[in-house]
Parts: sequence; structure tokens; C-alpha cells
Amino acid sequence: MKDSKNSPAASLLDYPRPSVAVDTAVLTVADGSVCVLLVRRAEDHQRGKWALPGTFLRERETLADAVLRCLREKAGISGRVPRQLQVFDEPGRDDRGWVLSVAHVDVVPLAALEEALKSDGVRLASVTGEPELIAGLPYGHADIVAKAVAWLQAAYLDAPDPGALLDEPFTLKDLRELHEVVAGAPLMRDTFRRFMEPKLAGTGQMSDGTRGRPSRLWVRRN
Repeated sequence: MKDSKNSPAASLLDYPRPSVAVDTAVLTVADGSVCVLLVRRAEDHQRGKWALPGTFLRERETLADAVLRCLREKAGISGRVPRQLQVFDEPGRDDRGWVLSVAHVDVVPLAALEEALKSDGVRLASVTGEPELIAGLPYGHADIVAKAVAWLQAAYLDAPDPGALLDEPFTLKDLRELHEVVAGAPLMRDTFRRFMEPKLAGTGQMSDGTRGRPSRLWVRRN
């Protein structure tokens, strides 16, 4: 008997289709560490466990709309524009079945997360200081966090604070210390200054000296 799936007339509906989910790694810097926002799952599956904000795609819903809905409903975050990171399609990543995750990433200043963090069901986790928590995230979320952090580090190699984690204006020392947190390693002061200064605009003002000597203040060049 001929396999109908090998027939040119076979419908695409004859083939098994995976479920599609969106998961978002919301990254920030807090207490000298890169952190990711986690939510406590309220659904029956993995109830009570910490995970990235995620949801299944609804019928005729765009990926972007699903991400914004999930962040709003599960984390209390709105007004953001997360970007697509990568599709994670390992067959065993989700024990509920065949699920493709279109992972997204966003970099958010800590102050913009204060309201969301008032909820007992929302927390930040240090990606380096809480390795067991990150490694134990369900649905392959640890892999998404690792990819998101690598993306963040690459972005901060090329531009001064592209995630706008620092309030403007700032000193070069403030900027370097932030980039060192993201890189997870010390940076050469003079090399950093030579690379970053052309990408900044001076304000003509000086810091008040509460953190060492007064220093020039800068803003990111548009």
C-alpha cells in the first residue's frame, strides 16, 4: 500500500505539527550581576516552579503579540519591544510534547522592573550567582538564558550601554564598570576609553565627585 504522505497530493495537514511557544529572557543588571527575570508558574504543569515568562501561541496570533501578552499577564511588564533571539527545537526540551520555542530577549533597566518585582510571583535571578536555579529551569529555559546572555555580551562589545541600563549622563568609570559586569571580566581602562569615547557625546559638565574625583559626564551618541 502506497504511503499517502509520499503522494504529491498529500495535504500538509497529514504531517504532525509541533506546538509553538514564545519564551522571553528579560535581562538587567542588579547588585553587580547580570540577572534574568523569572516568574512562578501558576499552570498545573510545573506549578510553583520558576521559569522564563512564556506562553503558547494562540490561533492567528503573531509572535510579537504573544510575547507582549505573556509579559503583561505573567510579569506585569508592558511598553517593551523584545527582539527575537533564536528558535529552540530540541525534541526533548519539553516533556509535554513536541514544542518549538521562539525565544526572545529584552534588556530592561532595573528601575523599569520595580513595579513587576513587587509581586511574589516575579523575581530576578543572577545568571552567575545562582547557577543551580538557572540550570534547573524547566522547558530548556537554561539554554535560552545562556544564549540571551551571550547575545548581551556581544552587543556590549560594540557599543556603549546599548540596553540603556545606565541613566544619562554618566562617567566613563560608570560605563566601564557596567560593561565589566556584562562581560564578567575586568576591562583595560585606557583601551576601553579609546574605544568608547568616539561613540559618546560630552555634556560639558562634571560629576559632583561623590564617587572619587569629579569626572566628565557623557551621553550615548545618537
